[in-house]
Amino acid sequence: MEIFGIPISAFLGQLLLGLVNGSFYAMLSLGLAVIFGLLNVINFAHGALYMMGAFIAWMGLQYFGVSYWIMLIVAPLLVGVFGIIIEKTMLRWLYKLDHLYGLLLTFGVTLMLEGVFRSFYGVSGQPYSVPAALRGATDLGFMILPNYRAWVVLASLVVCLLTWFVIEKTRLGAYLRAGTENPKMVEAFGVNVPLMVTLTYGFGVALAGFAGVLAAPVLQVSPLMGSNLIITVFAVVVIGGMGSILGSIVTGLGLGVIEGLTRVFYPELSATVVFIVMAIVLLIRPAGLFGREK
Repeated sequence: MEIFGIPISAFLGQLLLGLVNGSFYAMLSLGLAVIFGLLNVINFAHGALYMMGAFIAWMGLQYFGVSYWIMLIVAPLLVGVFGIIIEKTMLRWLYKLDHLYGLLLTFGVTLMLEGVFRSFYGVSGQPYSVPAALRGATDLGFMILPNYRAWVVLASLVVCLLTWFVIEKTRLGAYLRAGTENPKMVEAFGVNVPLMVTLTYGFGVALAGFAGVLAAPVLQVSPLMGSNLIITVFAVVVIGGMGSILGSIVTGLGLGVIEGLTRVFYPELSATVVFIVMAIVLLIRPAGLFGREK
C-alpha cells in the first residue's frame, strides 16, 4: 500500500520520527515559554541545559551505574538546582533591564557549559543504551513501532499537558501569572514572589533537563547537541507566540510532523521548512499563532 507513491511503512516511519523530534521541540519550547512568559527572560542557555541533562544521565549510568529511570527524575532536579543558582546569582539583577541583557548573559552561560563539557569529552557523541524495558519494537500490522520512540512521545505529551494544566487552570498558575504583572499585589496575599520566580526558572530549565534524558538514548550525547537544536526551538517559540504555553506544545509537535513529512516529499527542504513556516506566520500574524496582539 502506498501514499502519494510512497510505501506506507516509510511514510508512517517519517511521521513517527517527526513526532519524536516534535516532542523534543515541544518540551524545550515549553520551558522557554514558561521562563519568558512568567519572567520575561529570553533563556538562550536552554539548549546547553538540555545537553547537561543528557550528560548527567550518561554520567550517572557510566560512572555510578544509576539506571535510566532514576536519572529521569534525578537529572532534571540537578539541572533545575543549577538553574536556580544561575537565577539567584546572575539573572535576578537583570529583570528590570532590556531583554537583550538576559539573552547575552544566558548566551555566555551556554558558551561556558559547552566549553566545560567539550574539554572533558570532546565533540564526539557518547552512546547511551535504551533501557531494557523499552527495547525492541511492536508490530502494529501497518508499521513497526519502536518502543522507546513511542515512550518519548507519550512522556513528552504527559509532561507538557500537566505543565499547561498547572499554569493555566490552577491557583498556583494564577499566582505565577499575577506575580509577573503585579508583584506588589501578589505579595500582599502573603506570596513570596522572589522565591516563586526562582522556582519558576528552576522548573523551566528542569523541563530542558528532562528532555535531555529522553533524548540521550535516541541521539548521541554530545556537548553540541543543544546548540544544534536551540535555534529551531526558538523558531518554534516565535511561531507559537512568545510566552504561550499551549502555543509551544501545539507548534512544537506540529512542526516536528511537518519536518518529518518534508523529508518524505522534499528532503532538500527539511532543514529549513521550520524557518519558512516562521517567516510566513510572522508576515500574517507577528505575535505568533497563539500570541496576544499588543
